[in-house]
Amino acid sequence: MAPPAPETGPPGTTSAPRPPGLPSGTAPAPRPPQPPPAAAPASGSHPPGSPPGIAAVPDAPVPTALPEGGSPGVRPPGPPPGPGGGRRAELPPVHGAVICVAAPCLVVSPEHGQLTGQGIEGVYRSGRRLLSRCVLRVAGRDPVAVQGRSLGPDRAVFAATVRTGVEPGPDPDIGIERVRHADGTERITVRSFAARPLRLPVEVSLGTDLAELAAVAAGRAGPELAAGVHAAGLRWSTEEALAVITAEPAPDDALATAGLLRWQLELGPGESRTIELRTTRDRTARAPAGQVANPLAGARAEGDDPRVEAWLRTSVDDLRALLLRDAADPGDAFAAAGVPWRLGLAPAESLWAARMALPLGTGLAAATLRTLARSQVAGRGPGAGRIPGPLRAAGPQLPPGCTGTEATLGFPAVLAEARRWGLPEEEVARLLPAAERCLDWLRGALGEDGFLTDPDPGPRRCETQAHAHRAALLGADLLDGCGRAGAEEWREWAAALRERFLDRFWIDGPDGGRPAAALHPDGRPLARLTAAAAHLLDTGLLGGGSLAPGLLDRTRSEQLARLLGAPPMDSGWGLRSMAAREPGHNPFGHRSGAVRPHETAVAVAGLAQSGHEKEAAGLLRGLLDAAEVFGYRLPEMYAAEQRTAGSAPLPHPAACRPAAVAAAAGIHALTALAGIRPDAPARTVAVAPRAGAPLGALRLAGLRVAGEPFTVRISRLGVGMVEEAADGLQLGG
Repeated sequence: MAPPAPETGPPGTTSAPRPPGLPSGTAPAPRPPQPPPAAAPASGSHPPGSPPGIAAVPDAPVPTALPEGGSPGVRPPGPPPGPGGGRRAELPPVHGAVICVAAPCLVVSPEHGQLTGQGIEGVYRSGRRLLSRCVLRVAGRDPVAVQGRSLGPDRAVFAATVRTGVEPGPDPDIGIERVRHADGTERITVRSFAARPLRLPVEVSLGTDLAELAAVAAGRAGPELAAGVHAAGLRWSTEEALAVITAEPAPDDALATAGLLRWQLELGPGESRTIELRTTRDRTARAPAGQVANPLAGARAEGDDPRVEAWLRTSVDDLRALLLRDAADPGDAFAAAGVPWRLGLAPAESLWAARMALPLGTGLAAATLRTLARSQVAGRGPGAGRIPGPLRAAGPQLPPGCTGTEATLGFPAVLAEARRWGLPEEEVARLLPAAERCLDWLRGALGEDGFLTDPDPGPRRCETQAHAHRAALLGADLLDGCGRAGAEEWREWAAALRERFLDRFWIDGPDGGRPAAALHPDGRPLARLTAAAAHLLDTGLLGGGSLAPGLLDRTRSEQLARLLGAPPMDSGWGLRSMAAREPGHNPFGHRSGAVRPHETAVAVAGLAQSGHEKEAAGLLRGLLDAAEVFGYRLPEMYAAEQRTAGSAPLPHPAACRPAAVAAAAGIHALTALAGIRPDAPARTVAVAPRAGAPLGALRLAGLRVAGEPFTVRISRLGVGMVEEAADGLQLGG
């Protein structure tokens, strides 16, 4: 977990980077958080202890008010910690909440549906709570809640009953349905089951504090504001904000001092009446959700396992619901990191989500790349070419990593892969200079030992070397394809990094060895087995449908596959972020044991591409089983003790849900089964489905290759057949 615009991290306090030579497992003293730069610095100015353009941020999610379609600032929850650090306010739990999102609109409801103003409950727009309390009473009674459930990413329904006493016996005689939308609209339907006409008083008690999400999360939202009557409803205002509630039909009474709207409903037997409430932040009748032009194709799945249809549909819908406009160019959309804490741009995660969604079209990747390119550090000074990003907590074993490093390395790789999927050449040409600047930054960022530190000074993480290696090889492919010089130099650079990595990062042992999670600044390896090692198998797509070579040779890849597929890493519900046998393992620890779905999806794809079908199939089935438990809306992380008969994964109380990378993980894992390897510039596509068909027969329709619909069918024997493709697209080997 982490703040809205920054990346993910667990509840707690982010540590400063560990000084060189600090023993493994020893945490440095915490330091107060510092806000990330509002814009990429042109010079080398930066907070003490951080690389240029990087600011340490609190490890706990610290939400703030969001400018519509833009990235939020970061504010600490409550007073700054004292000299010795300081304990931060604990986040309200949200694992049991029913969340509706249509970015930048958000509604957080308890399962019973009554908004009581407790915790984070309420209707939000762009990070401000417009309504915190909405309590319904019918016939002077509180309804008895019977069910609350999501109808989609942007709406939910809550069912309740009331027993008025007009009929003998224990049966309820009034049914209530409340359909709540992310844009602040609620339809309350009251239906009579009584055998005689009824005259029912209906009351809705309303209130708000107009607090920012950061203040709500920190427990300092403040008291409710006094209401005023406004047309057919109520309104609240401060110097900074305004909220208006309108009702249709208009209430019979509106009591501002009590925040109360009243109706007298007359219902015959079997009749129903509906009241619609609209919550806006202005005096217009209705404020639309901040929806953007949808760049994602409406892919569909069907097969022997009926769950794949629900998983893919929910994944696509959730990713769409998280799309935000870029304030600098409202025509560009990116995926916000997640709700409720991180409804804003997170450079690395937004880019990962766009990459995993490439089978649904290149539009999201192109818009995300354009958004990040506008933040790239310009000039020739320190950090030039880098994409800014805050630090992200890495668990108890390592100091925070830099999301800006990850995004900078991901930029040329995602652009190269988007070109293979069909990004138009004019769009590629527009983004190519930014990709070249990312590569220029990488060339100058290596340390004296030939590895990339993250951050500097700091450890050399194994996944950072994998990202750098992929950026070099896919960057070379991109330069070649666009007729630019330097491709061969980058291939040689990658080959040298590969040789150094095998020499320094691989720890030999009687069991076959393992990759080090990182090298300390003094060169000592950190011998922890973590899910970050899965990135060593994620090599990326090159021309002709081929895959880039990885950092590991065949023997070491086989050993890593065995490690990832064994019980210490495979929980049965997905890949643990750290092996169960490692010191400090915590099944709820976001980097020390919890399952993070996007890491599992990366492992599934990498294992399948490298020929380790058994391990890939096991992780895939576990992830699908977990998706079913969570109603196919996977949270960004969850706890998973070793799976046994009758067990289930446990929700993390502060995890975002939906989250962009968790939603995109479903798309990535399912499309990885088909092994689609397009080369749109060469007008070819290869289909190499996974042997053994781990989910049985599968059909994926409505994908996009070369900008046109693409449908592929996988038989129970693992044989692939293309049913629909762009004209002139040739099937490759």
